[in-house]
Amino acid sequence: MEKLQNGYLFPEISMRREAHEKKYPDAKVISLGIGDTTQPIPSIVTSAMAEYSLALSTPEGYQGYGPEQGQKSLRKAIADVVYPNMGIRDTEVFISDGAQCDIARLQMMFGRDVTIAVQDPTFPGYVDNGVIMGQTGPAAVDEESGGSRYAGIEYMRCAPENAFFPDLSRVRRTDVIFFCSPNNPTGHAASRDQLRQLVDFARRNGSIVVFDSAYASYVSGDDKPRSIYEVPGAREVAIEISSFSKFAGFTGVRLGWAVVPDELLYADGTRVARDFDRVVTTCFNGASSVAQAGGLACLATEEGRAAVARVVAGYKENARVLVDTFQALGKEVYGGDDSPYVWVRLFPGRRSWDVFAEILEKTHVITVPGSGFGPGGEGFVRVSAFNSRDRVVEACARLTSFLA
Repeated sequence: MEKLQNGYLFPEISMRREAHEKKYPDAKVISLGIGDTTQPIPSIVTSAMAEYSLALSTPEGYQGYGPEQGQKSLRKAIADVVYPNMGIRDTEVFISDGAQCDIARLQMMFGRDVTIAVQDPTFPGYVDNGVIMGQTGPAAVDEESGGSRYAGIEYMRCAPENAFFPDLSRVRRTDVIFFCSPNNPTGHAASRDQLRQLVDFARRNGSIVVFDSAYASYVSGDDKPRSIYEVPGAREVAIEISSFSKFAGFTGVRLGWAVVPDELLYADGTRVARDFDRVVTTCFNGASSVAQAGGLACLATEEGRAAVARVVAGYKENARVLVDTFQALGKEVYGGDDSPYVWVRLFPGRRSWDVFAEILEKTHVITVPGSGFGPGGEGFVRVSAFNSRDRVVEACARLTSFLA
């Protein structure tokens, strides 16, 4: 625990927001920072949760503990709707309270003696859970970026210079590879060929890929897979984690899943799914049955799928507004097409936290400093499309006034 550098990124941003609001009590702060959804959950989904909740007040409808792995109806819906024609069976789907919790459970299963690789930059939960598990050495200053880098972790550089995909010929072999696509924070969605390279790399090295597809619903185009299981051979090397948070607005409801294929084996031939099932049934009493009723409503009917797709489309339009704004200002900007996140370098040569602080001070707009996602994020800020259209437009007007 003492190896951890500072606090976890997002609570740190929340504390800085609180301090700013105390300093400027009349300011109307607009958050384009923490990736928290803001638009209402579609009524077809909340109605299903309400109906299930009310049934709990009747002898016929009451249910207590459910299967730790999740209700079979939801597991089957995920297998059929999210993974059509990919050979995923409902028994390979484990329902959870969110992808972040699954990251921790997977790290618990892997233990302290494994080596891990992460994209740089990437979601900090992969790294911080590895530090907590004891997988790393101490942090040191990265000479190139000036950010912190933990000994024992392989940082796979994903930058504009390499189209946000690592040069795998320069990546050393590790036991586990954490890979997020579309990437948080850069917004880059890996192409089919890139994911084929990743799968082949893992097969050659005997590595397990933990593929985070939490933003898959934002992907546009057929050449960018929404699941790693679209790539041949991935069932033998990959676990996929995902979430209802960003496509159904379940950031507060809490619901996600992990897929652990039966073909994924350790070197001694035992099934990884057996160990994950043991971790889940030991450490978890199952996701809320009310949340699972809502998750089923998102997927089980055409009406439910269309309703959540409309919410995603709204956020994608917000992202387009942000990209257009930064492009009009002549800024170096990426993402926004296949992701709710926009990755922008506003002031070349300046530190991310300094840029974050100046934007907040001058515009009352919350962003996220890129260095919080790893040393490769230094100099950038992440701007989120998760807000109402009018607030995104207002934030863009403030940013334009400041940056112009």
